[in-house]
Amino acid sequence: MATPRWRARPGGPAPEPRGVLFRHPPRAIRGARAWQIGARTVHIVAMALVLGGVAWRAPARDMIVPVAITVLSGVVLLGIDLGKSFAFLYQGSGVAAFLKLALLGLGELLPSARLEWYLAATVVASIGSHMPGAWRHYSFLHRTVLDAGDGDRPATI
Repeated sequence: MATPRWRARPGGPAPEPRGVLFRHPPRAIRGARAWQIGARTVHIVAMALVLGGVAWRAPARDMIVPVAITVLSGVVLLGIDLGKSFAFLYQGSGVAAFLKLALLGLGELLPSARLEWYLAATVVASIGSHMPGAWRHYSFLHRTVLDAGDGDRPATI
């Protein structure tokens, strides 16, 4: 019996492409890097305004624009990652993004500790964006690195 295509031994070969959504290697999107840099820059600046507004207890009406810009730029970033491959959802970078969103959600649910939750989300986002490629592209589903920018050669963690 053949081994299912979605299974990979830790450190073994990356899985084969799986349909349109969960592609490996991820599809190339023209201009994606420039869009990501621009959107990430806008996202960081807008989130800094939100964080500052929370820290200085700015009125909610003054936070509408920075929050909207943060959400929209985050949707652009997520859209680019998902456009490449939905495998992002179960890789290290996607898990970090979900953890960040969960921490932000806790900030909304627990407004008395909103600043602390938002700061924790900022730390997770920073670590998630700057951790080694092998960690960002580690697949929790396949238990191996899917794409660390160096071809199909397995990377070590």
